[in-house]
Amino acid sequence: MAPRGGGAFESILFDQDEVDVTSAREPPFFADLNLDQVVEAITDARDEYDLIQFFYSPLHSVATVEYRHEVFRDLEQEEVHEAVRAFAQGMQSMRRHLGPANRQRYAYEKERWFLDAVAIYCDAISSLARALVDLDLSSPGFQGLSDYVTSYTASERFTSLAAETRSVLDGLARVKYAVRIRGGRVAVSTYSGEPDYSAEVERTFERFRQGEVEDHLFDLPDSGAMDHVEARIAKLVARLYPDAFRALDAFCTRRPDFLDRTIARFDREVQFYLAYASYIEQFAAAGLSFSYPTVSARSKEISVEEAFDIALGAKLVGEPSTVVRNDFFLRGPERVLVLTGPNQGGKTTFARMFGQLHYLASLGLPVPAQSARLFLPDRLFTHFEKEEDIATLRGKLEDELVRVSDILEYASRDSIVILNETFTSTTLGDAIYLGTEVLKQIIELGSLAVCVTFVDELASLGEATVSMLATVAPDDPAKRTYKIVRRPADGRAYAWAIAEKYGLTYDALRSRIAR
Repeated sequence: MAPRGGGAFESILFDQDEVDVTSAREPPFFADLNLDQVVEAITDARDEYDLIQFFYSPLHSVATVEYRHEVFRDLEQEEVHEAVRAFAQGMQSMRRHLGPANRQRYAYEKERWFLDAVAIYCDAISSLARALVDLDLSSPGFQGLSDYVTSYTASERFTSLAAETRSVLDGLARVKYAVRIRGGRVAVSTYSGEPDYSAEVERTFERFRQGEVEDHLFDLPDSGAMDHVEARIAKLVARLYPDAFRALDAFCTRRPDFLDRTIARFDREVQFYLAYASYIEQFAAAGLSFSYPTVSARSKEISVEEAFDIALGAKLVGEPSTVVRNDFFLRGPERVLVLTGPNQGGKTTFARMFGQLHYLASLGLPVPAQSARLFLPDRLFTHFEKEEDIATLRGKLEDELVRVSDILEYASRDSIVILNETFTSTTLGDAIYLGTEVLKQIIELGSLAVCVTFVDELASLGEATVSMLATVAPDDPAKRTYKIVRRPADGRAYAWAIAEKYGLTYDALRSRIAR
């Protein structure tokens, strides 16, 4: 696949362990983490490449994640990026020519569109080969591509294709003919130096010109397709130049499968990198950093500095609001971050960010953080509050218990679980009991987890849990900072929840008093 193992290059996305993306579907947690919005924005305007399947296919190999990081780093070089961009534009132009070649009615029209498509393809490949040879490429992916393209352009298959394409084009370029129209009759003959009567008419009437006059020329709309008269003229011209048109016929018959499979695959796959790089440019302009995470499939000692929610960040870029960045880490036996604090304090955003970071890292992408050391999970599970579904005939608490039970059934020690505001519909005592039992099972599994809760007791279940607190401004408890810090629960989470539920928060009371 890639050259790292000594084999032939096949993919710019996969090293040794390839993921089958053909049957990929949107992961069930995408909406909870707002990743559906992110992927839609990344793939926007690139529908022809069907990139969305790649974003639905996380990696489970650290080597392949690192393989993609190295490709990204090469693409950060302006010269590499420009060479790939020019190649992609050439391939787009080729496809635009193949479309009419398949759709048009008349044979010679179809064949000329096809011939031009092949010519554009040959030029795009040759230009890419020349550019890559002169570039300083450090990634195994681009090194393998360069070797492949160099070998391919030197192969008999390509050189004969390029030579025949040029020969047929040269033959058609020598075709010159004259058309005489008299009434309803059209006569076609070889061109023998006859004068251009339109030019002669212009010269005749030039003497009558009196200064600048209004231009009454009218451009007739061109549908881009031959009509039946033009098609008949083309047939008559083919009789005058049989060798050139026989060569065109033969070319189209012999070369229907001119497109190299590996080149076509690279053309599609490299758009995965280009699309993401284009998407994160907006953040760099706003001073928000992305970094290549260090990933591990074994160590669960994770740490992140200056991270932010990528979906929220995309909405706030360009707005007066500041994107708040947060840090976190887990060491030794620590496995579960328990987030408490006032409502609307950024806890859910933090939980989404935690999931986004790990999922983006599992795609081999730079993540929205100054630095990151992350775990490569086998699966990711989320439990966010949902509206009651009458079709299930279950109440809210029962529905939550069923969903949490499903997570616990399928999660493993290598999974990541994100629980956001579970069991809010029950009493405090029941919430403590149920929350404790769920977290104990997650801890027993050894999964990494984030738990957003109003139950402070869950933050101190043992050495596996780490308490993190949503903070408020020291001089104004009603003002949220959206900073989540590593700090023991302050015992106010449930009070905040009750005050919020009954409209007794500081803001709510002040609003009512002001009336």
